[in-house]
Amino acid sequence: MTEARFFDDDGTPALELRGTGARPASVDLVGARARSTARLSGRGRTWRAVIPLRAARWGGSALALPSGRYRLRIDADGAPDVAPPATTLPEVALPGLRAALSDGTVVIGPPGDPADRTPAGRAALERRYARERDPLENAVFFESFYGRTAGCNPLAIDRELARVAPGVTRYWSVVDHSVDAPAGAVAVVEGSPEWWRARGVSRLLVVNDWLRRRFVRRRGQVVLQTWHGTPLKRLALHRPGFDPRRALAVLRESRRWNVLLAQSPYAARVLTRAYAFLRRPVWIEGYPRNDALRTDDGALTRRRLGIGPDERVLLYAPTWRDDREAMVDFVDPAALARAADAVVLVRGHTRTLQPGRDADGARVIDVTGYPDTSRLLAVADALITDYSSVMFDFSVTGKPLYFLVPDLEHYRGELRGFYFDLLDAAPGPVVRTQHELERALAEVDPDVFTERYARWQREFTARDDGRAAERVVARILDQGFVDRA
Repeated sequence: MTEARFFDDDGTPALELRGTGARPASVDLVGARARSTARLSGRGRTWRAVIPLRAARWGGSALALPSGRYRLRIDADGAPDVAPPATTLPEVALPGLRAALSDGTVVIGPPGDPADRTPAGRAALERRYARERDPLENAVFFESFYGRTAGCNPLAIDRELARVAPGVTRYWSVVDHSVDAPAGAVAVVEGSPEWWRARGVSRLLVVNDWLRRRFVRRRGQVVLQTWHGTPLKRLALHRPGFDPRRALAVLRESRRWNVLLAQSPYAARVLTRAYAFLRRPVWIEGYPRNDALRTDDGALTRRRLGIGPDERVLLYAPTWRDDREAMVDFVDPAALARAADAVVLVRGHTRTLQPGRDADGARVIDVTGYPDTSRLLAVADALITDYSSVMFDFSVTGKPLYFLVPDLEHYRGELRGFYFDLLDAAPGPVVRTQHELERALAEVDPDVFTERYARWQREFTARDDGRAAERVVARILDQGFVDRA
């Protein structure tokens, strides 16, 4: 017989199990992107397992488990996966999260009042936000990929702003407390009253995607849209097929922005037209997130990932697909690791973070949940991608690029379409199968692409010189979007 309860273990949310008989060999909570292992005690007639509802990854501090479903797995010697307790525990509030147990499954959710997440509760918060009359604060509201990460261009801007103007309040939108807000920032959980207030009183909003929910820019507020990559694939008004509702949504969204950040003149031309962002300021300053690629040798990230200093590292980072939720399965990462004698890092798009599951295998590390893509680019000895904008960022390093595109005709002709001919411009081998990829990794001399690579860098990354964040923050302060002190 097993009993269960949730409790606050000295500030750490935890699930406690108590049972009779032999102590299990292990007790774990196993989710799609995280797991937690119990501390076990007792060797007599009873045993006790305490499973923290926090976990540390990548050498960082322990954070709340990501929201989602976790299977309770109890393994006894010689009898793996013992049936979990039939106990049902209603949802409870714990430090940094909410948790419930039913049929051996623990459901983790963000903290806060559940009523705020009902349709009626959301509507009430939106009405309150619309009536917001608190004065604007000398504050910046940051959001990256709808709060799923604290990274990309907003993170680099945050770090530089914290350095030169530490008196500015920095709010960070997070989906839950598994997202680690930068040091000194105030984390606000998406959709909570605190989130609505922070977004309503900050003088500057720095975002890299659409402003969700109802957003009305108050007098004196400024929205800096950094976007999240130079586009190869068509987007917004340029996507295949005319949809009047989509076009209206695009126009409504772009009118919320005051300033657009572009990596290059090419990106500025595409983004301003795709979003009808006309006669408004466009800052062509390079991408702040790529500053690290000029200074980071990757050693610290290698240690965090458990990779030896002399091991070859391949980063596989495809984009998402409009016709599927999970990451594409065009690569068998374990087989690639064997064939290339390398560690293979698997990096899915942020859109595949929640519906997906970590890849595994010998010398395979799924880094889809790693907070800062730039640090992974710094670690990689070569990048394997398809149509992702990461192709432009990685070229700052000058290291080899490989393009695995099994669905090229379908993607180019039906799903999205391209702004230029990838086959004609690619600064590295373009292959259709994993076998071709393995051959290219082994046999193609990267020097063959020297001229193409140089032309690519001149066109797309000339401003990525390691000082983009410095320039962007200087413009923010010079134009008075926030005050230095």
